[in-house]
Amino acid sequence: MLELAILGLLHESPMHGYELRKQLTTKLGAFRFAISYGSLYPTLRRLQADGWITEGAPPTGMPASTEEVPLLTGKRGRVVYTITAEGKERFQELLSAAGPETYDSEAGFGVHFAFFARTDPSTRLRILEGRRRRVEERREGMRDVLSRAAERLDTYTLELQRHGLDACEREVRWLEELIANERKGTTPQPPSAEGPERSS
Repeated sequence: MLELAILGLLHESPMHGYELRKQLTTKLGAFRFAISYGSLYPTLRRLQADGWITEGAPPTGMPASTEEVPLLTGKRGRVVYTITAEGKERFQELLSAAGPETYDSEAGFGVHFAFFARTDPSTRLRILEGRRRRVEERREGMRDVLSRAAERLDTYTLELQRHGLDACEREVRWLEELIANERKGTTPQPPSAEGPERSS
């Protein structure tokens, strides 16, 4: 998943390692996708060894860093990473995947969803439907626990189960809306500046 995320961001523009980590956190933070330098730089080295990215000095006109680079990054903060033609092909290959790794986990689904605009419609639909099945399975498991063992749970554990069930139900509704949009060939609409209207 980190490989897909890095290639996707570098497909948009070359970046320093520090900026890349920041963009990964910003773009994928909603899916709890925590990135440390200890996982980022080994992945960058592997992608470079595979020929999918290159590293070099900043191009003419590009600042040494878009922001102040933490001291711990040393010279790495001045290196710019760029995707290669082979890397772009690899990115498209990863985008076309629609197996369990694309919807079983929060991180896997989140990374793929972040690049849905570059994913073909049939793959988007398969991933959304797979994710809905997984969340429905989790929801049914929680309902089963609540129906069979609620009287044996302490109030805090019971409240946690209810919270998890509510989250599953909200995600299923969200996924069903996205799936309906995909089948109609429409994209999600951002809320208006005045906020969504609510029917009474």
